[in-house]
Amino acid sequence: MRFPLLFAFLTLLYTACSSDAGEGPPAYADQTTPAIQLNQVGFYPDQPIRFTCADTQAVSPGAVATSVFYVTDAKGDSTVYEGTLSDSVNWQDLAGVTARTGTVDPLPVGEYRIYVPEVGYSYPFRVQDSVLRDVFVGSMRGLYYQRAGAELPEVHAGKWARAAGHLDTTVYYHPSSGRSEGTLSSPGGWYDAGDYNKYIVNGAFPVGQYLALYEDVGDPAADGALNIPESGNGKSDYLDELKYELDWMLTMQDEDGGLYHKLTTLAFDGMVMPEAGSGRRYVVGKSITATLNFAAATAQASRVYRDYDADYADRLLAASRRAWSWAGNNPDAFFRNPADVSTGQYGDNNSDDEQAWAAAELFATTGEQEFYNDLQEHPPRVRFGAGVGWTSYMANMAAFTLLRFPDRVPREMYDHLEGLVVTLADSLVQRTESNAYFQPITEFGWGSNSDVMNAAMVMAAAHLRRPRREYIDAIGHSMNYILGHNPNAVCYLTGFGERHPMFIHHRPSASDGIDEPVPGLLSGGPNAAQQDRPETTYKPNAAPMQSWADQTPSYASNEICLNWNAPFSYVSGFMEYVAAQTGN
Repeated sequence: MRFPLLFAFLTLLYTACSSDAGEGPPAYADQTTPAIQLNQVGFYPDQPIRFTCADTQAVSPGAVATSVFYVTDAKGDSTVYEGTLSDSVNWQDLAGVTARTGTVDPLPVGEYRIYVPEVGYSYPFRVQDSVLRDVFVGSMRGLYYQRAGAELPEVHAGKWARAAGHLDTTVYYHPSSGRSEGTLSSPGGWYDAGDYNKYIVNGAFPVGQYLALYEDVGDPAADGALNIPESGNGKSDYLDELKYELDWMLTMQDEDGGLYHKLTTLAFDGMVMPEAGSGRRYVVGKSITATLNFAAATAQASRVYRDYDADYADRLLAASRRAWSWAGNNPDAFFRNPADVSTGQYGDNNSDDEQAWAAAELFATTGEQEFYNDLQEHPPRVRFGAGVGWTSYMANMAAFTLLRFPDRVPREMYDHLEGLVVTLADSLVQRTESNAYFQPITEFGWGSNSDVMNAAMVMAAAHLRRPRREYIDAIGHSMNYILGHNPNAVCYLTGFGERHPMFIHHRPSASDGIDEPVPGLLSGGPNAAQQDRPETTYKPNAAPMQSWADQTPSYASNEICLNWNAPFSYVSGFMEYVAAQTGN
């Protein structure tokens, strides 16, 4: 895709939410409005449909507002439901709109639209069993499209087929690595984001979230489900795809057990295809945060892969132990970019959360007292806030893991952690009911969409221990927000929904000459800081939830990243599991 797009659809929002109702829905005439905002992918048969009729102008006191709405079939030929909109709610400060909300009782399987008189028809949505299956599979296939060092043939990649780039069989040691001679062979792995670099911190953390789904619900993508090169080998496609990243991670461990922080060029490549990248690539630095994240993910993987390949599981656990030992001997090895390196830093001045996660995974895998003792001295700090991704969410991951093993974890610690997770989840449920668009966050920074999904993961963890319908409803609201129930009226996952990002900050999508972006990649989402303002045109005076631009230069709001896709895959996979358990 080569053409810029100014994301200015909000100027098209109808102000007719303050008009009188008509005589019912007219024939659908192939025109939809972003003023009616809802999940564009769909709902389960037992799930109420919530939507918003949005106006960018405040409704004046005493204005007469339409109160009726209709649900029609997708063609607008028949009306299946008639309902009443709420009173107007002022969401200007956070969302930039004055809104009226509507709720529809669960509908039979089918395809529908919402019609509001003098506003128009909504984008279509489905009601069906397994309604999130396609977006789950799509998000997992997004990882396949991110494979480094691999040709993507048409049989697996469709029209996004491409040549291999960045083979990484001859990688140089940056002086910060502690080595000055020789080269390293470090092929494979996933590109981290919209660039062509690979990072241990933000590779191991997402791998842990993917493995968590496997441990919580079983295999969510059996052999043949993902149409990847390994399909047909008699083993889980899900584990096959994760192994592509794990294999690369193992190459990044130095002989002393420490992990090189990242494998990158000195500066970001331009907007070119992978095979056109020509910069020399280096392993840069060695850090305690990368090493502990690696120790955690490989210890967890050693459990999951035990039946897949016992020898491989042994190798993973041995690597985890070496990493744990190195971290204990290098407690102050924090990473900062060297002066001549400007690629992603993933820096952190505190490793407590990473240490708790590593200790939890090693204890869950081995049951050894050393790791439990460490957990007693440094217990997981269960908490949630905006921007708690790769710097601190690992503490929650530690708690989630320990709660999977009630027979191994001593009762006092187990009860304490369960109480923390449930209390946090309950607070997130309350937020969804009081926030604009029923999302669980009110601060919108870098990767805010991942914050929404990480919050949903907390609620999922609570539901697995103390099942409550309120958790599932709040998780559903969070997914609705991502899939279109937001003030930008966008399904933030590329390739899905009627209106999705077309100009993501992603080098292959920007340079492959194909109109549509690579599918299955989650846009970062609204970012009130708008750090890319010099390159990006945002709506003037955009509210925090409107601070998103469908423009290729927008690395602050429209880039993609592994640790944004991972919680989305977890939540969509988890919802599919719950639906299957309840017959949906």
